[in-house]
Amino acid sequence: MTELTVPRAVAVIGTNVIGRSWMRVFARAGYETRVWDPDPAQVEEAWEWMKADLKRARRELGLRKRVAREERSQVVRCETLEEAVNGAVWVQENGPAEVEGKRTVFRQLDKLAPPKSVIASSSATPDMTTIAEGLSGASRCVIANPVNPPHVISLVEVVGGKRTEQLMLRRAVRFLERVGQIPVLLSSYVPGLLLGRLQAAVLREAIQLVQRGLASPEAVDTVVREGLGLRWALMGPFAVWNTTTDGGIREFFQKHGDAFEQLCSELDHDLKVTPQLVDHIARSVDGTWRRVPRSVQREWRDDMVVRIRALKDAYPIMPPDLD
Repeated sequence: MTELTVPRAVAVIGTNVIGRSWMRVFARAGYETRVWDPDPAQVEEAWEWMKADLKRARRELGLRKRVAREERSQVVRCETLEEAVNGAVWVQENGPAEVEGKRTVFRQLDKLAPPKSVIASSSATPDMTTIAEGLSGASRCVIANPVNPPHVISLVEVVGGKRTEQLMLRRAVRFLERVGQIPVLLSSYVPGLLLGRLQAAVLREAIQLVQRGLASPEAVDTVVREGLGLRWALMGPFAVWNTTTDGGIREFFQKHGDAFEQLCSELDHDLKVTPQLVDHIARSVDGTWRRVPRSVQREWRDDMVVRIRALKDAYPIMPPDLD
C-alpha cells in the first residue's frame, strides 16, 4: 500500500474508555484521527459515545455547533490496523494490559507504522523496556499514560524504556503539548508512575481509616472533597504545604518536623483488603450516591472539571509573561 501523505494524522488503536477519550483529544486539536479496534462493534460504540459527549458539551458547556461538527469530521473509522497507522505521525495504543498481548500489538505497530512516528502506550504497566523487548523500533516507543478521561484532564505522564531515544521523548512531549495536553516527563520508570503512586498512598490510608472503624467511607470522601481536594486542585501538595506557615516549608519543619515524622511512622502499616471490607465500602458509597446512576456521576464529574479548569485559567495566580 502506498503511504498516505497526510502530515496531521494520528492513530488511536483500541477504543476502550481511554481510547475513545483520546479520540476527542486529537480530533479537537485538528488532527485526522484514525480509529481502529479488533472489535468493530467497539469502534461503533466509541463513535456513538463521542457524538453523545459532544452533544452534551454543547448543551452543558456551551461548545459551539460548528466546533463540535469540525471535531467529529476529523475522526475516521478504519477497517484494518494498516489503514489506521498508515502515514500517522503518532500512534496511541490502548490495548490489552497483560504483557504478551501488549507485546503482540507493539510488534504489529512497529512493523506497520511509519519509521519516524512515535508509538505510545496509554498503560502505566508493564514498563516500556518490557513491552518493546526485541523490537527493531524500540527507540521510538514511549509510555504516554493519561489521567482518565484525557479529553477532560490534560495531564499525561511520559517515560521511555531503556532503548527509547531522548529525541523521541522530546518529540513526544512537544506533540502532547501541541494537542493541548500537559505532559510530565519522568527520568525513569517506576511502577504506577507518579499519579498512581500518590493516588494509591491516599487510598491506602483511606481504606485503613475505614477498616479500623475510625471513619466511614462517606466521611473520608467528604474530607478530601471539601478539604484536601480543593487546595490540591489549585496548588498541589508541596505548594499547599509551603503556604501553611509564613516561613513556608522550612519553617514548618523547624516547628513541626518531629510531629510529622511521628505521624509518618504511624502510617507505615500493612493493608489487607478483604472481600468483606470491599463490600462494606461499596455499600456505603452506593448508598451515598444511590439516586444518581454512575454514568450521570461521570458526566457531572467531567463537566465540573472542565468548569474548574476554565476558572483556574481565567484567574491565574501568575499572570502570563508579557516579554
